[in-house]
Amino acid sequence: MDYLSPENKGFKKTLIALFLGSFIMYADLYSTQPVIAVIANKFHVSPAFASLTLSGATGALAICLLFVSFCSGMFNRKKVMILALLSSAILSIIIGFIDYLPLLIAVRFIQGALLAGYPSIAMAYINEEFDKKVLGYVIGIFVSGNSIGGLSGRLIVGFLSDHFSWNIAIAGLGLLNLIMCACFIIFLPKSKHFKAKRTSLKRTMAGFIENIESPALVMLYVLGFVLMGGFVTVFNYIGIPLMQPPYDLSQTVVGFIFIIFLVGTVSSTVMGKISDHMSRSGVIGFCLLLMAGGLSLTMAVSLPVKILGLALFTFGFFGGHSVASSWVGILANRREKAQASSLYLLFYYVGSSIVGSTGGLFLQRFGWMGVVSAVVVLCLCGVVVTLIVHRMVLHGDYRRHRSHHRMIGQHI
Repeated sequence: MDYLSPENKGFKKTLIALFLGSFIMYADLYSTQPVIAVIANKFHVSPAFASLTLSGATGALAICLLFVSFCSGMFNRKKVMILALLSSAILSIIIGFIDYLPLLIAVRFIQGALLAGYPSIAMAYINEEFDKKVLGYVIGIFVSGNSIGGLSGRLIVGFLSDHFSWNIAIAGLGLLNLIMCACFIIFLPKSKHFKAKRTSLKRTMAGFIENIESPALVMLYVLGFVLMGGFVTVFNYIGIPLMQPPYDLSQTVVGFIFIIFLVGTVSSTVMGKISDHMSRSGVIGFCLLLMAGGLSLTMAVSLPVKILGLALFTFGFFGGHSVASSWVGILANRREKAQASSLYLLFYYVGSSIVGSTGGLFLQRFGWMGVVSAVVVLCLCGVVVTLIVHRMVLHGDYRRHRSHHRMIGQHI
């Protein structure tokens, strides 16, 4: 069958489209993070309450990912992704006219819910349309859009809010994303290997059960929980020690730390490409150990060493996530790839919420050392999980249907 590969004419355009889609999603999703303090002052609420503008969106995304997984096989892949991205960009523009906090939180909740239509469907599209030999590389490009989108959204909103109001800044980002959405529509080809099919609740639940009965897939879902939980925890709280003696950095300077996300663009692509030719479990294990080692360096007093540690930690996270998410697509049954991807992302964002919040307790009780210790232990647990998946696939006991073993034996 005609799968996309570097020899195909539309290969590069498809990569650009998927990159733009990831950019739009993560720029919109985290758009309120850099102005949480401004929103708190504007509406005379605590920063914790103002942060609902972010957690409400990510929470809705996590919840709706499961719903998307149930009905993903019924609708055209490209149309679902366009609806998610286009509606999100429009809602960001509408935020420019909102001056009532409960309404803002509600709109952000809806925005997060609608964005659920993009990530798992996009990963299913990649697994269905691209040649397996370049799958790791393509997922790496896709994930690199996450890092650049998340970084750019924060920087654009932060910059514009210094010259205009916070909501006009988000509207400006929405306008930019609307333009990129038009490019996404033009560049992304229609699915060639997907046929929409009606499904019953019984069939949907059968697919769901298949994806949670596979021990290896469940372990990969847990790995997503570990990766994102540790990553968000570190970047939620790293600013606090940096704004205290002996550094006394300003909020603006601390904000520029997010530029470190750019290393994720490199790592997701490089590690994804390496995983196409080497053991996926070995690449993920290396990335997790790199996260733990880099995070340990942040205990140093020297600021340059701290920044280096954060860069290594970020490199490991994005590399590990890109390989783990592509591995889910490889191990999942072809008919249930979107649902498996949704379950991975569900655990991924739940990890962000649960571990990210719990990390604050470690900070309060033990300081930055407590955060580092907790996340390092989490990374080491991730290494154990990765070894378990490796063993399951190696011995062919990762799913019920052993006839599928030969197809993916080389992807351990």
